[in-house]
Amino acid sequence: MTYPITRLRRLRRNETIRAMVEETILRPADLIMPLFVCPGTKVKNPIKSMPGNYQLSVDLLVENCKELYGKGVKSILLFGIPESKDDTGMVATHDDAIVQRAVIAIKKVLPDMYIIADICNCEYTTHGHCGTIVDGDVHNDLTLDTLSKQAISFARVGTDMVAPSDMMDGRVGHMRAALDADGYYNTPIMAYSAKYASAFYGPFRDAAESTPKFGNRATYQMNPSNSDEALREVELDIAEGADIVMVKPALSYLDVIRRVKDNYNMPLAAYNVSGEFSMVKAAAANGWIDEERIVREILTSIKRAGADLIISYHTQDIIHKL
Repeated sequence: MTYPITRLRRLRRNETIRAMVEETILRPADLIMPLFVCPGTKVKNPIKSMPGNYQLSVDLLVENCKELYGKGVKSILLFGIPESKDDTGMVATHDDAIVQRAVIAIKKVLPDMYIIADICNCEYTTHGHCGTIVDGDVHNDLTLDTLSKQAISFARVGTDMVAPSDMMDGRVGHMRAALDADGYYNTPIMAYSAKYASAFYGPFRDAAESTPKFGNRATYQMNPSNSDEALREVELDIAEGADIVMVKPALSYLDVIRRVKDNYNMPLAAYNVSGEFSMVKAAAANGWIDEERIVREILTSIKRAGADLIISYHTQDIIHKL
């Protein structure tokens, strides 16, 4: 049937009918808030390129988590800024490292807060790359051992989920075997499966103090031109034991999110990254856009593309309005 018998506007006439036929529902449970923890006491360092976000010492991070939990944020993704760095990232493998201390402190006050720990080395290495450097490049297999030691330490202090973001080949399988061998077979792995070498990460590198001292990450992060390769990466991570797979960034890779969801019956996360967030904040500060409407539209588009979970810096602003 076509017009005039079929009139699609009939189901758009008012807010009630539009809600009744709404296809994509964004829920508080879909959102994960990234947070940055740093050394010290009563430290609240503004991240200038990410308005409203801060590097927080453990004490203030706990207070921030209490506030977020009260707003309905039930899951966070933790990144650490350590007291000192080394050449391999081993500083992050000890139970008294910065993220581990934060996990322990949060769990004492908010035992039901679901804590995901990002696993990588870029924040913890002197050179800013995601693993051990040999002959000017990250050595894949040497890095796996460091990553798995981080995972075991995180699990030991009570972290609910670990999330390797390094893009080393084989890291999910190595980490799964290490966790299982230490008795942490119930600790899930959310793999950054298709993580692209993106220009949208700029503000994050300010936040995590993780800018590479030389070169770039193109030898291990994916070429933004490729989507077939993303499916291969996802398939390998699933085979190695990933419980959740991820596409990062989100907005410029909605097609990849859709392809992954269409091809694999797996929980799928997408990371609405710092550059995507900061562009919205900059436009809103200049009065060019309606920030709340834009954020809702962006997050809904990510979910509509196929993401089950969305990691977003907008979480703290939007979640209590859902």
